Amino acid sequence: MKFVGIFALSFLLIFSCSLEVSGEEHYAEFLECLNHEFKDKSSFSEDVYTPSNSSYTSILRFSIQNLRFETPSTPKPLVIITPHQESQVPPIICCARENGLEIRTRSGGHDYEGLSYVAKIPFVVIDLINFSLVSVDAESKTAWVQSGATLGELYYRISEKSRTLAFPAGLCTTIGVGGHFSGGGYGMLMRKYGLSADNVVDAKIVDVEGRILDRRSMGEDLFWAIRGGGGASFGVILAWKIQLLDVPENVTVFSVDRTFEQNAIQLIHRWQSIAHKLDKDLFIRVILSRANASQDSSRNYTIRASFNSLFLGGIDRLLPIMQESFPELGLVREQCTQGSWIQSVVSLAGFQTRETLLNRTQPQVRFFKGKSDYVQNPIPENGLEGLWRFFNEPEAKDAYMIMSPYGGRMAEIPASSIPFPHRAGNLYKIQHFLFWEASEAQNSDSYISWIRGLYSYMTPYVSKSPRAAYLNYRDLDIGANNDNGTTSYEQAKIWGSKYFKTNFDRLVRVKTEVDPENFFKNEQSIPPLLRQWKN
Repeated sequence: MKFVGIFALSFLLIFSCSLEVSGEEHYAEFLECLNHEFKDKSSFSEDVYTPSNSSYTSILRFSIQNLRFETPSTPKPLVIITPHQESQVPPIICCARENGLEIRTRSGGHDYEGLSYVAKIPFVVIDLINFSLVSVDAESKTAWVQSGATLGELYYRISEKSRTLAFPAGLCTTIGVGGHFSGGGYGMLMRKYGLSADNVVDAKIVDVEGRILDRRSMGEDLFWAIRGGGGASFGVILAWKIQLLDVPENVTVFSVDRTFEQNAIQLIHRWQSIAHKLDKDLFIRVILSRANASQDSSRNYTIRASFNSLFLGGIDRLLPIMQESFPELGLVREQCTQGSWIQSVVSLAGFQTRETLLNRTQPQVRFFKGKSDYVQNPIPENGLEGLWRFFNEPEAKDAYMIMSPYGGRMAEIPASSIPFPHRAGNLYKIQHFLFWEASEAQNSDSYISWIRGLYSYMTPYVSKSPRAAYLNYRDLDIGANNDNGTTSYEQAKIWGSKYFKTNFDRLVRVKTEVDPENFFKNEQSIPPLLRQWKN
């Protein structure tokens, strides 16, 4: 398939949807509607999977990245559709509306609460796995990226065209760009260049009427909303045009580990005060995890802090900066690796070859639960020391706290520039993350209780009024919703203020304008204003 029409500036109206939505389950009617609307009948049979199809289970499972949502009790879609062409998407939306079915859109399947492939009412999954083309224009320093492409595929295609162009996005290379960009998207270039969403210059979306719109035709309000406000609230985003950014011929990475006994707590305390002030070219994050304690220790385990860094420059320039700004870490040349930006991506992802970036599958898929926090004042040493109690508990075998510094470009972009509001005033963001194995599935409640306990412990040390959170680390613990997946404005305000702060109300206004009947919804979608809608 060719990337037909992706560079067009005008929108294409495929056909108009009926405004009438049935409240009944019309499963057979939905399939009949699709069969009628799909112009290419062969693609209908190739791209539509029902539970009676032998490939249904493998298609559903392929992009599930969290085994919490691959259990027998997890609600399954009535239909999975894997379109190959843009023209196939509008009929899916219109047929779902006409037959009372909800839509979930999946690009990489990394939604932390499984909302891209799970719903509490009858639903259809649009799986964009075939929308994976990346077209890079090195001369204009732009690229069009289809929403089903992974970050690894994007990085690989950029590297094919240039050694000195890059894009600020995440380290996990199997993430689909559709959800990543629409929720903000950050990585180790954010102190230099901001978020993924800050560097999106155009997009193509199918709206509730089945129209394929670009930036000009969707208007600036909707274009603002989908860059950090969560695309699933507003339509099905097919592709993104991004601005590529300059990096040096050589960059440097390092990772330095210190344990509790090696003054890890004191080093983290110092890091809190300087990481956001460092040269924009220098990003140093801290990953806290559990390690075995030494034999002469009274503890079973200890805390390990990994100081993990990307520097946009060579070793010779990095070492003097570190000696001046963070001498306590004791960085030496032998701990540094210099190479191209794409080599740093491969290294930081834990890979050996660039070709591994094209792999869509995770080496290991497990159960996990994640949460997020923002820190605006340094956590005192005794607060950091208190974390040891949690990491010494049995559930913490694969627990992590990832602290990513702000400052630099992140502090310069206004909080209202896009829906993502977490800018100046934040020292760093924390990702709380806990894995457990399938063999421990029966103990999932104890693992979730552990991370909730850690989150509660952190309350005095993190942002307040609201306690902020990051949309791409979606957490259903922080809000309320109805059993049918609908959300009132009052309910949504609970989590909306955490994800979006004062930008939430503007998102609600955009939603009210473009999807007043609230067709595109999930447990934490943006609600329209003033009206409650029945399924």
